[in-house]
Parts: sequence; structure tokens; C-alpha cells
Amino acid sequence: MVWLRRTTHYLFIVVVAVNSTLLTINAGDYIFYTDWAWTSFVVFSISQSTMLVVGAIYYMLFTGVPGTATYYATIMTIYTWVAKGAWFALGYPYDFIAVPVWIPSAMLLDLTYWATRRNKHAAIIIGGTLVGLSLPLFNMINLLLVRDPLEMAFKYPRPTLPPYMTPIEPQVGKFYNSPVALGSGAGAVLSVPIAALGAKLNTWTYRWMA
Repeated sequence: MVWLRRTTHYLFIVVVAVNSTLLTINAGDYIFYTDWAWTSFVVFSISQSTMLVVGAIYYMLFTGVPGTATYYATIMTIYTWVAKGAWFALGYPYDFIAVPVWIPSAMLLDLTYWATRRNKHAAIIIGGTLVGLSLPLFNMINLLLVRDPLEMAFKYPRPTLPPYMTPIEPQVGKFYNSPVALGSGAGAVLSVPIAALGAKLNTWTYRWMA
């Protein structure tokens, strides 16, 4: 029955990854990524890095297979591209949804787990830090490829968008005021305890299954 248990594990990964993507796309009844990535890239970076690391490390430790984190991120990416196509089919512009870049950060988490010979604590500390550091960098590169995202945010407003979440033009500051630097720093710090939480949830799951 090992095949049935493994199949169930990977089915759980698909279900949770899809729900995580739904949370990203539909949070607050508006397109989270396109608006918030430009309104507050720091908040976006923290939320995405912590959301990715808690699910990815949970299932990576649950299966014990390096590569599971990348599998998790790949499902999220594919599902978001499906949603992007759905919005495009409804008449919205192609750039209305900019798909977040989760896969490279998840690959770093997998690589850490593999390189440390499946050391859980190294995956939490080193892997969590790498996810928090890298995700803002990859996503800022991704945003630079989007055609005029502020125009998209203002031209297609969501009626349920609260006033304090209204898209604003980002201000250019010095390095310490850089959204990438702040997002990477805060993400690196916060992703470690969130990764530890994911590992702890894995322990609780095993106890529940027992």
C-alpha cells in the first residue's frame, strides 16, 4: 500500500498548492499581485515568501524527497497561468495578471535539503533564508517585464478595493528604502520561523496519521 500512501501525499500537495494560488489571486476580491506588487512590494514579498515556504517545506519533509518544493511551486505557477488565461479570455489585457515567480526560490529550498543530506534544521534555517532573500529579486525582474502595470491597476479598478489598498505610484528612494532590499531582508528573517512552523505541522500530521 506504499503506492497509495505516496499518491495521497502528492494529491494533498496539489490541493494545497491550488488553494495557496487561489489565495494569491483572489485575496480581497481583487488581483493581489498586479496591484500590491506595485503598491507595496515589501508586503507582497513577505506574504509570498512565507506562503511559499510554509507549504513547500511541509510537503518536502512530509515526503522526504528533494524536489517536492519545486513540484509544489510548479503547481502554483501552472494554476496561476490558467487563471491568467481565463481573465484574458474574459477580455482583460494580457498583463492584467503577472504570474509570481515561485519556482527558483523553491529550487533553492530543495537544493539546500539535498545538499545537507536531508537535514531538516538546515532546510529550515538555510532554505528559509534563501527563499526570503531570493523571491523579491526574482519577482522584481518579473515585474520589469510587465507592460505599464500601473496603467493596468488604474484602468481596471476593482470596486471592492478598500481605499487604503488603492494602487499608488512607487516612490524611488535610496538603497535602504528600496522595496527589493527591504523585501529580501524582511522575507529572510520571517521565512525562517514560518519554515519552522511548516516543519512542526509536518510532525503534527504524522502524529495524527499514527
